[in-house]
Amino acid sequence: MFRPKYPEAPTPSIVHVPTAQHSQAPACSCQHTTAPAPARPAGALSGLNAGTVGAVITVGIVLTALLAAVAVTAVSVAVAAVVMRSLLASQRRR
Repeated sequence: MFRPKYPEAPTPSIVHVPTAQHSQAPACSCQHTTAPAPARPAGALSGLNAGTVGAVITVGIVLTALLAAVAVTAVSVAVAAVVMRSLLASQRRR
């Protein structure tokens, strides 16, 4: 779906066999032209396809989830430290 469609190369119907001549003659009398480059929208990046975009999005989601997991763990450790500190301080007063 996202892959470019290239035009099919025409099949030559006549095969030219060069003859042994001392003067340099063109190898064939056909007109060689290059195919025009496919039109790209303005601002398109080369080499950017659906697989690349999907991989970047997946890596971003995974890194965001890991960051959230680290933040939740840090908050829970901080809460546990505060609770332990208050329990130890109340035992010292008794």
